[in-house]
Amino acid sequence: MDIDYQSLIENIFDGLYLVDKDRSIIYWNRVAERITGYRSEEVIGRRCRDNILVHVDQDGNNLCHGRCPLQATIQDGNFRDAEVYLQHKDGHRVPVWIRAAPLHDTAGNIIGGAEMFTDLSANNAITTKVNELEKLSFLDNLTQLANRRYLEMELNNRISEKNRYGATFGIVFMDIDFFKRVNDTYGHDVGDRVLRAVARTFTNTARPSDLMGRWGGEEFVGILKRVDGDGLRSAAERVRSLVEKSHIRDNGLTLKVTVSIGATLAGQTDTADSIIKRADTLLYRSKENGRNRCTVG
Repeated sequence: MDIDYQSLIENIFDGLYLVDKDRSIIYWNRVAERITGYRSEEVIGRRCRDNILVHVDQDGNNLCHGRCPLQATIQDGNFRDAEVYLQHKDGHRVPVWIRAAPLHDTAGNIIGGAEMFTDLSANNAITTKVNELEKLSFLDNLTQLANRRYLEMELNNRISEKNRYGATFGIVFMDIDFFKRVNDTYGHDVGDRVLRAVARTFTNTARPSDLMGRWGGEEFVGILKRVDGDGLRSAAERVRSLVEKSHIRDNGLTLKVTVSIGATLAGQTDTADSIIKRADTLLYRSKENGRNRCTVG
């Protein structure tokens, strides 16, 4: 029986790339192209650690230099897996589950490694939510997130639910640092790319039950259901760290931005206005204390 293995490998559900012992990329399948945004001709011959995927863990630690699961697998021949965030070509972070395996020659010697990665960004739930928002004119066209009108409606729903059933929730209020400087220096097209990249990273750190939206300008709001103080702080710090460790490229330019965040849990007497005002105050406390930080209260 003749089997077209090449077609199978190209179209499996997971991204797949192969490297030699120096971690130079020798193969990159179509799903890897879709998940990362990089075409195979852009990466073949380059080393995976050379500013391509730039894997980081949920705390923002760079894994490509000294902590790479694929490098460790090439060295000792053991299989590994881990949940990490890769860098998309457009600048946002994508959560993936990676599995690293050694590649052997016919004599059994290790000659490289293979990494498969599965997109964990809850795309189906996000797509469904986007379609619902489009129908109701509640979508921000630039970022494809919920707009302020929808966020305000959802916030009032969460307040009502809290008052009736005691259901807890939290707010993450986020602002891109020095965004006006980005627009003034590089133009609004680059500014729009920054907004989209930050929005995608924000969404990709969320659970399907959370709602992320654009409040206006460079401000974003997340409404997180069923979360406690530790979970809220962890979610806010994760998105801050991942934005800091990301970048976009434009005509040879590598541009990084950071975000300041205010986060708070809904209190017993909170209204929609009071919780937003408190989160906004905490956000500006982060700005006053040096930016690129989270303040939770």
